[in-house]
Amino acid sequence: MADTDRETKRPDPDALLALADSERRGKLTIFLGAAPGVGKTFAMLARAQQARAEGAEVLVGLVETHGRMETQNLLSGLQVLPRRQVEYKGYVLEEFDLDAALALKPQTIIVDELAHSNPEDSRHPKRYQDIEELIDAGIDVWTAMNIQHLESLSDVVAQITGTPVRERVPDGVLNRADEVILVDLPPADLIKRLNEGKVYVPESAARAIENFFRVGNLTALRELALRRTAERIDDQVVNYLKQNAIEGAWAASERLLVCIGPDQLSEKVVRTASRLATGLNASWTVVCIERADRDTGDSEAVRRLDANFRLAEQLGADTRRIIGTDFVAEILKFARREHVTQIVIGAHDQPLWKLFVRRSLADSLVKEAGGVAVHLVTADQDETPRKSNKAPATFSPRSLARPFGIAFATVGAATLVGRAITAMIELPNLGLLFLMAVLVAAALEGYAAAFAAAFLSLFAYNYFFIDPLHTLAVAKPHAIFALVVFLAAAVLAGSLAARIRDQAKAAYGRAAAMQALYDFSRKLSGTLKTDDVLWASVSQLQASLKRNAVLLLPEGAELNLSAAWPPDTELGVSDMAAARWALDKQEMAGHGTATLPNSTFQFRPLTSPQGPVGVCGIGMTEGDLDINEERTLAAILDQTTVAIDRSCLSRKSLEQAARLEGERFRTAMLSSITHDLRTPVAAIASAVRILKDRGGEIAPDERRAVVETLETESDRLGRFAGNLADMTRIETGTLSPRRDPVDVDEVVRTAVERARKLFPGQAFEASIAPGLPRMTGDAGLLSQTLANLLDNARRYGADEPISVYARKEGNEIVISVTDQGKGIKPVDLDRVFEKFYRRGHVDGRPVGSGLGLPISKGFTEAMGGHIKAESPAMKRRGTRITLRFPALVPESESS
Repeated sequence: MADTDRETKRPDPDALLALADSERRGKLTIFLGAAPGVGKTFAMLARAQQARAEGAEVLVGLVETHGRMETQNLLSGLQVLPRRQVEYKGYVLEEFDLDAALALKPQTIIVDELAHSNPEDSRHPKRYQDIEELIDAGIDVWTAMNIQHLESLSDVVAQITGTPVRERVPDGVLNRADEVILVDLPPADLIKRLNEGKVYVPESAARAIENFFRVGNLTALRELALRRTAERIDDQVVNYLKQNAIEGAWAASERLLVCIGPDQLSEKVVRTASRLATGLNASWTVVCIERADRDTGDSEAVRRLDANFRLAEQLGADTRRIIGTDFVAEILKFARREHVTQIVIGAHDQPLWKLFVRRSLADSLVKEAGGVAVHLVTADQDETPRKSNKAPATFSPRSLARPFGIAFATVGAATLVGRAITAMIELPNLGLLFLMAVLVAAALEGYAAAFAAAFLSLFAYNYFFIDPLHTLAVAKPHAIFALVVFLAAAVLAGSLAARIRDQAKAAYGRAAAMQALYDFSRKLSGTLKTDDVLWASVSQLQASLKRNAVLLLPEGAELNLSAAWPPDTELGVSDMAAARWALDKQEMAGHGTATLPNSTFQFRPLTSPQGPVGVCGIGMTEGDLDINEERTLAAILDQTTVAIDRSCLSRKSLEQAARLEGERFRTAMLSSITHDLRTPVAAIASAVRILKDRGGEIAPDERRAVVETLETESDRLGRFAGNLADMTRIETGTLSPRRDPVDVDEVVRTAVERARKLFPGQAFEASIAPGLPRMTGDAGLLSQTLANLLDNARRYGADEPISVYARKEGNEIVISVTDQGKGIKPVDLDRVFEKFYRRGHVDGRPVGSGLGLPISKGFTEAMGGHIKAESPAMKRRGTRITLRFPALVPESESS
């Protein structure tokens, strides 16, 4: 039981990792106020004076005193960083010098006005980004901001005060702060300070009291500040409990699902959901349902939807795009799969007639939710929808010319065919011809052509085929009913055909995109080199997006342009800075972002499970990407990241295999040298010692034996050194065999006789076929090859006779060396030619140096021959090494 209790009281790993990460970074302290003038800067400087008195190092990077003398006096004795002079629109501005602060790297720095926007051409467009860089450098930062600048509350503040908030700070900055200090002042005291001129000059103070600094506004802002600070404290308490494994009544796990679209209300829905998620301390996901059978809509709607998604991501939400036709079913399926507890959706005012046709999405969700709370966000009563500046294409004469032309053509053709048929035979169902005309018009040009063809068909059918002819009058009542039914059927059939056409067009576009991505994926799957992956990726990006594309990969501490399309694309200083930021911070930078927006490229990091692998830059001179281009870009970048990661892993695998092979080679070589040199060196040393110590006292027979030992072991050392030199020649490719006619009979006999002298205790048998032709090669290399094979056979021959055969088989000369040893296992027949491979052991030590057979193979192949090891399965013993060389054809036969 005790072990179980200890296991259940372990600290939360995620909380500990977050704590460890925060220990490596600087600390962020935010002095939060409800409104200007509450004393945030005064409180910061007072704390700085106290820290300085305690011996701490505090640097004033930037402080705005706004002419307040009591605040100005608190700067006395503090080190103040000189400001950076910036020219902007004819004015000289004094801004915070980020580079100077990083160079000094103080223990703590004060940087006022967290929500401030930097001038153009600055490294970061926002001051909070400057502060994040300081924190990443390990510097503690004190800063200040008002609650009105918080992104999720900006619309609420604008509604309360009637003043839009232009300077905004993402909620994540406040959430990641290590300490939030609320600087509070009652509204009455703040207004008193304002009247005394301690906040603004008298003229500005009077206007402020009439507009912003009203008691109601200040009270509401004060409540927002208190609530937000309390929520922050609650988060800190929960983190402390998790880090220390303290059990307690933690907040229940709430999960929010936020449904948005391209409408104008969705922005308010996102902000409302953000505040709700913050208040509930809940995770939240923003989704958009898109129809699979329709296009994504006009570019303005797409941009609005993308902007809503970016806002949601800035506020800390996960974002998803879901393809489906039944919106209610898709939303509820996602909610149940993700264990959503609350759904947030916008509720639009609908015309009365629509309520009789179908229920709204919000009403349907409320009806079908079944246990999931649904929050409806409505538009303000005084909020009027903004009209699009885009002129409706429906009323453009040029846009209507083609649909009406198609309609006239199809109806005219149906009329001519009908007249030709009635001239020959009377048919009662000629209306089917005009129905076919409507379907053809819808298939060719869509809804407009279908509706035009339906009405034209009605008049043409009535005029040419219903009595009285050539008039629009209808003589029989049932004909009127038939015409009405015909018109309804034509409109319905035309709309269905037009819808099928649009679906087919959308499906064709998606299929083309999928096929392009499939082809690209197949191309990458067969590519292992990183350069090939990069060039294939940039060419695919340019072909799919019709924009310039660049890929940059890190090489050590540098970020290099590795591939670009077109190939002559060059990146400027701001482009490289944005690319470096995207790689280091793992977030988008450049055009259209909050970091270095002056760049003509938008840079996106390529992140794999092993970490960042590179950066992709997309040219933005043609405008922002639409939703389809975003999807295509995301798919290509995902595949590119996987391919680059696979290429890097493959290269590392090959390098690791090469290192392991090198280690194995060195180990085997050292083992071989150690063993093969120890015996001859020891024998030579012993012989030299005998000659030195005993001198002339050695008997002649003993002296002869000592000299023979010196000669034999010296010869062994020579052979070993020669083997190492020969293997080096083979490995480096410097072996150049001669191409002379070689008498095989003579070389074989000489090699056998030499082996008999070197190893007198070993029996050698030679069998050479008579009339053996010559071969082209190097007699010296062939002799050394045979010597190595005979030496190898002696080592493993079990003191049995060794046989050497030389004969002709077809157009080849075959030389074989056979021993009667244990033989070689079938799995090891090819391995015997590997360097330093030894298959036998004596007294627990390997036999030989493992170089004889590899050298023999190298010499044989260099002379154009082949070598093979065999171990006859029938005998279960013995090894045969066979050499095959092309026989030299005599000139008489060749002529």
